Amino acid sequence: MGKIFYIMGKSASGKDHIYARLAAHEELKLKKLVLYTTRPIRAEEENGRQYYFVDDKKLEEFRSKGNLIEARAYQTVHGIWTYFTADDGQVNLEKADYLGIGTLESYVKMREYYGKEALCPVYIEVEDGERLARALNRERSQTTPRYEEMCRRFLADQEDFSEEKIKAAGIKRRFQNVSLEECVEEIADYIRLS
Repeated sequence: MGKIFYIMGKSASGKDHIYARLAAHEELKLKKLVLYTTRPIRAEEENGRQYYFVDDKKLEEFRSKGNLIEARAYQTVHGIWTYFTADDGQVNLEKADYLGIGTLESYVKMREYYGKEALCPVYIEVEDGERLARALNRERSQTTPRYEEMCRRFLADQEDFSEEKIKAAGIKRRFQNVSLEECVEEIADYIRLS
């Protein structure tokens, strides 16, 4: 049976970079599990690569068909943005292993949907001061920086990734993203051994 290696961590912890490196790691043979969002696409993003960028109508379509696995709505300074996972035919655990990315909450819902044996958590950590610096640099590179939203996300992470919630989700191993290359290789070793 295949597995879903699910990357999660606070904002600006390097999840997207780690996801991209692992997805490109040919030896691991991981298929990408692409989630959905109603938020606007960022300058460096591509539809279908990081997320499928959709509208609320598509979300409701999945919900009405019973294919919505989980959804998280965030009240941002720009309105409500929803991130969600849908059973859209991407996953066939009889044939492949997958690489996904999301929140601690979405990991728990995915584990409930696909089963505890299928989900392998990959929790990324970065020291908070470094994360804030990375987030600020990322926002500065945007055509229209959203500093208020960056701050909201940073503060919300304290609640969303509290130690109590990490423990309740059964996360035991953590990967420190001090050096991107070393972190990716440590995670690749973890995937090989799973």
